[in-house]
Amino acid sequence: MIGMASNERTSAGSPPLDQHMSGGVSRGMRRLGVAAILVAALNLRPAVTSLGPVLEEVRDSFGMSGTVAGLLTSIPAICFAVIGSTAPRLARRHGPDTAILVGGVALTLGLALRPLVADTVLFVSLTALALAGIAIANVLLPAVVKQRFPQRVGAMTGLYSMALNAGASAAAAVTVPLTEAFGGSWRYGLGVWAVLAALSVPLWLTLAVRRRRDGGAGPGTNAAEQATAAGPRLTRDTTAWALAVYFGLQASSAYIIIGWLSQIFRDAGLSAETAGLLFSGTSLLGVPLSFALSAVAGRLPDQGVIAAAIGLCGLAGYAGLWAAPADAPWVWAMLLGVANCSFPLALTMIGMRGKDSATVARLSGFVQGFGYLLSIPGPVIVGALYQHDHGWRAPLVFIMLLTLVQVGAGLVAGRNRQIG
Repeated sequence: MIGMASNERTSAGSPPLDQHMSGGVSRGMRRLGVAAILVAALNLRPAVTSLGPVLEEVRDSFGMSGTVAGLLTSIPAICFAVIGSTAPRLARRHGPDTAILVGGVALTLGLALRPLVADTVLFVSLTALALAGIAIANVLLPAVVKQRFPQRVGAMTGLYSMALNAGASAAAAVTVPLTEAFGGSWRYGLGVWAVLAALSVPLWLTLAVRRRRDGGAGPGTNAAEQATAAGPRLTRDTTAWALAVYFGLQASSAYIIIGWLSQIFRDAGLSAETAGLLFSGTSLLGVPLSFALSAVAGRLPDQGVIAAAIGLCGLAGYAGLWAAPADAPWVWAMLLGVANCSFPLALTMIGMRGKDSATVARLSGFVQGFGYLLSIPGPVIVGALYQHDHGWRAPLVFIMLLTLVQVGAGLVAGRNRQIG
């Protein structure tokens, strides 16, 4: 959300990617566009956040080791880095609406089929299929917002971000109650999210058919080519690398929280339902904090202080989990909710560090591509340490060390300088 606002500021002098979308569109089509974007945003996280609260039951059903479970929590980063990078090419060839439609179908099939299998490899593969669909929408939804609502990018991005957080929180909070309502089977608790994913398919199908009928093209190919053709060499820029490291480590921390926070609380003696509610609180807290962070970070020339403050909250939360996870669980969860705001801060810094819109586009691709790859080992290492240590002391020390490096990278990335 905040990164989108920053991009809007940096590209204020540029024409919309698809100018014909700004006018001559019926009120009905605008409403359909809003509904499609919001329903797609609701589906960007449930495939991930619904798994954590029932991960123990899933592991027991498949005889899954801690290392394999850690790999399972790393799949989102792999898909976002690898599949997400193909989304712009897919959109240029077929149009963004059709590309997101394909992603919605993949997500629905993955979520519907993975509870039906009895093999670990198939379960992991279908999870990857669902996350590949999310990866496509993850990359293209901001472009669709700019195309369809060029005069209301900020408002639509705010709604889109709230829908994303609402979907993440709801899946974390109600998966266990849904599991219990369906007789205690985690398969029903996970499978029900395919229904929400299926709701997006007819919306995007309508948009794709209408766009093809009207002769609409994909997102501005020329603009995309210009954004990647020339500019500063990012691999030689210290700020670009600091941003990539900061983005990657915050993503690693986020996936560790998504995959393992509920298990940490359950191992401390809390119920599965309470653990799910605690995790959902970390997502809910991000909604108001993201708005507040946008107002503050966008006015400061240097965001390093904010990066350090957010990192210290994360360190305090992890230290609390290390020392006494069951004594003040809501305090630790809220501190980690603040730490998760490093994601919108990273997007904000990407927008503010680029001198122009073309540089911001290239910087975003570099930072997110390298960052998501960097985030992959973290959850796997945490899972391996958990299995070896039979507890959370060693994994939490590892996470705190990563957080310290993240703070250092944030101080460098937040300096008042521009690339290009």
